[in-house]
Amino acid sequence: MNSKAMKYVTNGTTVLFLAAMAVFVIYGMGAGLFTNKQELQLLIGTAGILAPLIFILLQITQVVFPLIPGGVTCLAGVFMFGPFWSFLYSYIGIIIGSFINFYLARRYGQNFVKRLVAADVYDKYMSKINSGRKFDLMFAAAIILPGFPDDVLCMLAGLTEMKTTKFALILLIGRPASLIFYSAVGLIG
Repeated sequence: MNSKAMKYVTNGTTVLFLAAMAVFVIYGMGAGLFTNKQELQLLIGTAGILAPLIFILLQITQVVFPLIPGGVTCLAGVFMFGPFWSFLYSYIGIIIGSFINFYLARRYGQNFVKRLVAADVYDKYMSKINSGRKFDLMFAAAIILPGFPDDVLCMLAGLTEMKTTKFALILLIGRPASLIFYSAVGLIG
């Protein structure tokens, strides 16, 4: 396949994937899946053996569409699968979603990101990006600590010159800390 055809296939696949995720988000918001832990548990619980896969896809979706509160899905996962499996499924989904955000920003650039990220959040973190190494350190801290807009920061990291390997290293090592926090909160209640 030549490079022009490959570009069309890649862009088409990306658009279809994002459209499918958008439909799910719209449905989920209307059904209260992302604000009501019980509704989410009911949906995933009826999936039987496919429940882990659906949960992983949900985690990917909540990363790519930051309208869905990640804390809700992480906590619901603890109640559905227990702390270990919830951690594992969340980790897989969140890592994949984070790489998608990084890739989308890298591929489609600043204008694409500006359409998805609130202007005040974008401006706040762009000043850190423009300061070079400080962004890398802030990004690593944000990934480790709960409470930061990690999903948005993964997109913004895609706008920087950060190498994919560095992004992956920060994400793979740092992400478990915040997931352990959410698992612990789920256990404590």
